Amino acid sequence: MAVLNIYNISGEQTGTVDVKDTVFGIAPNKAVLHEVLVAELAAARSATASTKSRAMVRGGGRKPFKQKGTGRARQGTIRSPLMVGGGVTFGPNNRKYEKKVNKKVRKLALISALSEKVANNQIVVLDGSLETPKTKTIVNFTKKLDALKKQLFVVDDLADNKDYALYMSARNLENAVILQPSELGVYWLLKQDKVIVTKEALATLEEVLG
Repeated sequence: MAVLNIYNISGEQTGTVDVKDTVFGIAPNKAVLHEVLVAELAAARSATASTKSRAMVRGGGRKPFKQKGTGRARQGTIRSPLMVGGGVTFGPNNRKYEKKVNKKVRKLALISALSEKVANNQIVVLDGSLETPKTKTIVNFTKKLDALKKQLFVVDDLADNKDYALYMSARNLENAVILQPSELGVYWLLKQDKVIVTKEALATLEEVLG
């Protein structure tokens, strides 16, 4: 079975925990990881680009100039796409970038990303809690773990006082991201250098993905 190190809030290792190989010990499927990553990045696009067609542009109720005798190309409206200020032909409008991914494929991608992190010793378990939010405590914790660059904290439930205190403490770190198990995605697992998961969140991940 895969084994993860357990640390207390002071950054001291207090033991190890065996985790399911079906969640943390498979051979990563890179093709699935790529597919789901592309889908997540596409879903994050705002898709706000929008243009008006000739029917949507205001004005153009009369013919701009007479049909013959001007030496210009004949026009019936100033809102033609051929005219300055006219409508746009085949312009972007309410485009959706979402890419459909099956649940089993998304699950396999998450398991692959978690297994990749475990293989590289980039996941640790936090067994401990903060009574009150204290950013300095989390900074010292990450220093001892040599995880100062980009951290991903996975907490079980922000409605819980100790998880909320951890969230309030870690959110001030420059490159830290705090997520719940239901929010976990391939993008953040691949992007962040160190994954710090609470003991309760670890149990939730094993239950949902196992």
